[in-house]
Amino acid sequence: MFYEVIPVRLFREDGGILTYGAPENAKPLKNGQVVEIPLGKGKTYGIVSRKVSSVDFKTKPISRVLYEESLPPHILKSIFWLSEYYDAPLPLVARMFLPQGIGKKRRKTAERSNKKFASSSDIPLNSAQLRALKELKSINTTTRLLFGITGSGKTNIYLKLSQEVLDSGHSVILLVPEIALTSQLVQVFEQTFSGQVSVIHSNKTEAERQIIWEKTLKSTIPQIIIGARSALLSPVQNLGLIIIDEAHEEAYFQENNPRYSALRLASFTAGNLKIPCIYGTATPLVSDYHLAKSKNSLVTLDQKAKISAKTPNIKIIDLKDNSHFTRNRYFSNELLGSIEDNLKSGYQTLIFHNRRGSASLTICEKCGWQALCPNCFLPLTLHADNYELICHTCGYKTNVPTCCPECKHPNIIHKGFGTKLLETEIKKLFKDAKVARFDADNKKPETLNANYDKVKNGDIDIIIGTQTLAKGLDLPMLATVGVVQADSGLSLPDFSAEEKTFHLLSQVLGRVGRGHVDKAEAFVQTYQPESEVIKSGINSDYQSFYNYILSRRKIGHFPPFYYLGKLSITYKTEAASVKYINSYYRLIKKSNKVFASLPTPAFHEHTTSGYTWQIVLRAKSRNDLLSLVKSLPSNPHLHLSLDPPSLL
Repeated sequence: MFYEVIPVRLFREDGGILTYGAPENAKPLKNGQVVEIPLGKGKTYGIVSRKVSSVDFKTKPISRVLYEESLPPHILKSIFWLSEYYDAPLPLVARMFLPQGIGKKRRKTAERSNKKFASSSDIPLNSAQLRALKELKSINTTTRLLFGITGSGKTNIYLKLSQEVLDSGHSVILLVPEIALTSQLVQVFEQTFSGQVSVIHSNKTEAERQIIWEKTLKSTIPQIIIGARSALLSPVQNLGLIIIDEAHEEAYFQENNPRYSALRLASFTAGNLKIPCIYGTATPLVSDYHLAKSKNSLVTLDQKAKISAKTPNIKIIDLKDNSHFTRNRYFSNELLGSIEDNLKSGYQTLIFHNRRGSASLTICEKCGWQALCPNCFLPLTLHADNYELICHTCGYKTNVPTCCPECKHPNIIHKGFGTKLLETEIKKLFKDAKVARFDADNKKPETLNANYDKVKNGDIDIIIGTQTLAKGLDLPMLATVGVVQADSGLSLPDFSAEEKTFHLLSQVLGRVGRGHVDKAEAFVQTYQPESEVIKSGINSDYQSFYNYILSRRKIGHFPPFYYLGKLSITYKTEAASVKYINSYYRLIKKSNKVFASLPTPAFHEHTTSGYTWQIVLRAKSRNDLLSLVKSLPSNPHLHLSLDPPSLL
């Protein structure tokens, strides 16, 4: 007996499937079993794809079988689909579905408790939620978009659907963009389905992740797997439901090879198993909303869950009008007045700015020298707490120079601002207030997760942060949101810049007015108060935003009207990158079905890997795009990103 096996190590450029003989003294293998195989002079692991009755060439035997249990059939189908859909080598795709350190012996842990669930009747739904639930169940397509405004209670619908699926003997996968951003959602699921929830996240050790993977593989009882996009790769038996919370988030797209969208994989899996896949979001991606409307798979939940919830009183502050900033250059007089009132009343304030650090630009006042990262050639950001310059792209760090390295002038100035500078300013203005900053610079025990109870209970008066605070938080004591510069992302040279700005603004304003306290205010500071994106975000007017963006996407030949690809090439020298990207451009422009941009440097042109240049591809047919790319000469320096959420 012989078996075709997908190795998890790339053995040649177009690496795919290898054939092996049956392992010695072993019973017949099943498709999806994980095995150890000889490859070259060493050994690796692989997944059995199918049995072969005979071969006309010499084979080596499979070394050993790791598990008697096989991966569920939908996992094997997903591996082949991902490889074909994203033109990715099978071994690299297969590797994602096995935990790191597989094959190592781990210490046994206590078995999961088989505790009974709460009755499905224990999960309360209001009339709007019941209507949305009924509509979701009536849709014929497997993928369904739940467009629920912030505070409408999408979580209760997730809970109810999960309960019904578990009662039927099937399991659930719940995807979240980042565990740190959705701690409340995870907490609710763990409390409701005690003992039946496994949470996967990057803070778990290799051993912990492998143990969870093995338990999932071997489990015969219904379970809920919660995690970021990798949770979708779990070997869940009898899968009955996939839920994707905050479905608009860019984190669901894997940027490193193999590049893929967890949303597309979830839809494929649901279609294959004929089970529901729910995209839940308050700010749908334009492409997903457009598709859901055309497929009649859209359900809208536009009523706040709490009767006491109120629309916040939102005031737009024009940053160009200095009369609003007589007390402080970063915070308007109106915002400062609201903070003072909150401190007297015991309410919380949230200050949002989507940029870390203290200053984003360090330059010489005399000759114009600028502090740039030697790896990326991008501006270094000042972090005043440690008084060092840090690259937010590659992590490079250096001390702040005492004088200009070029002209030796002593006046080095810092421009721009980030959350660390805002924290410093707030502490100067409100010396007795309890202030905390949460962003990507936080280390344990200063993370939002570690301080979640303090934030929720109102022990912190003023919260400052980036997008870490924009989503998934329901803060009972929050009365005011201040957006320091709402248009900071609009100037980025990317087709998705306006969409991301709208998402962030809508999400952060949705933190206030949820019905816990009798005050709900928001102050939005912007240089572009007349921007359609800013106005739509402030008014939570998704339809106006959608119509505006759709017209712009149509003119620019962007999704959902065209399929998108980003072809990039990286070499150690810029000359080599330019030479080879131009050679590919000459081949691509011969196509009359695919439109190609001129070769240009990537947004992050220079990194530790070298110089990157790129070509943006557009086509009305995805197959035309894929066929063209497959026809190009292979090159290990060439990288393809299909359906990228961003071109930066």
